[in-house]
Amino acid sequence: MTVGKTDGVSSHQIRSVTYLGMVVNIGLSVVKILIGLSIASLSLVADGIHSVSDLVTDVAVLLGAHLAAKEPDQTHPYGHGRLETFSAVVVAVVLVAVGGGMIRQATISIARNESTAAHWAILVVAVLSIVGKEGLYRLTRRVAVRSHSTALYANAWHHRSDALSSVAVLIGYVSLRLGFEHGDQVAAMAVGLMVMLVGVKVLGDAARELTEGAVDPHTVAHIKEVINADPEIRQWHRLRTRTVGREVFLDVHILVDSELNVAAAHDISERLETTLDEKIARPVNLTVHIEPDLPAFRR
Repeated sequence: MTVGKTDGVSSHQIRSVTYLGMVVNIGLSVVKILIGLSIASLSLVADGIHSVSDLVTDVAVLLGAHLAAKEPDQTHPYGHGRLETFSAVVVAVVLVAVGGGMIRQATISIARNESTAAHWAILVVAVLSIVGKEGLYRLTRRVAVRSHSTALYANAWHHRSDALSSVAVLIGYVSLRLGFEHGDQVAAMAVGLMVMLVGVKVLGDAARELTEGAVDPHTVAHIKEVINADPEIRQWHRLRTRTVGREVFLDVHILVDSELNVAAAHDISERLETTLDEKIARPVNLTVHIEPDLPAFRR
């Protein structure tokens, strides 16, 4: 028997914060690239391309959230939550590719002995980007934690990586002011490295879920507390958990009074399912195996 929690509110919040991110990313990417090209700032152009890549990941998150919200069907009886995880993989791959491209372009620029003037516009755009993208990171991360969306959490870090890349641009500007002629290119390389590291981290988290990794320890501990709190469950064992998108799938064997009839034992499992659904913030799909409290079944 399974219990699921309505996730419409979470899906709405994911869409809303992602649409907001798209508006901010469009504005920043246009400003960064146009100004970067006009003053020949490689780090600013690279930062603008990074903002464009944010648009790609925004679309991936929206598509993943839409597909994951579909009801289970005959071809996907456990739902479509994995599609949201795949959208997180898309985000990660884009991050790694964009970061690598930044490093490559900056290396070529240094090899050609190209230099950039310390134009005041670099400072203004960098500060604007840092403030905007850090704020977007905090808002997106808050919704991601609340909704337990892997893809949205990855996108939140993409926003922060954009803020960090703008910090690198700012440092490059300062180094140009201090007379280091390749400060802009070194800043672009630092941006690329940070973006790649974030991509690798997101890819690792998604791979863990795709390989049937257990739910996080905090949620597992919470599940155990709920089971132990029921006085009619005398013992339990074989608790197994896994994550499918934002949903928690778990199964457990519980031991109850061997003198109970089938209906009474069923009521205990129903109560456990209802309590877990109320106590755990994520959508829950639970399977309970009822066993008599006899020595042969104890673990």
